[in-house]
Amino acid sequence: MKAKIKYTDEPIEAKVIRDFLPPPEELAFREEGVKVTISLSKKSIEFFKSEAAKHHTQYQRMIRKLIDTYVETYDKPLTSRSTRTTRKRVSG
Repeated sequence: MKAKIKYTDEPIEAKVIRDFLPPPEELAFREEGVKVTISLSKKSIEFFKSEAAKHHTQYQRMIRKLIDTYVETYDKPLTSRSTRTTRKRVSG
């Protein structure tokens, strides 16, 4: 017999996280790839290999998706207000 669940009235600390998961149609789309060479820390590679094994996928695919998601989140066109102009320093 299973143990009975005991509920308590403890406060729940919850916060809303923005939905960042792509829809299924975006997962099926395959973009043209460009081969690059990059040196990553041993710790990072071990993490991705371990997680990839748990989810039966390739660790390189996980790293590629992570980078693509980062780019999609932060790739916004520059506006005239966000471009910097260089100023000459006045010696004095």
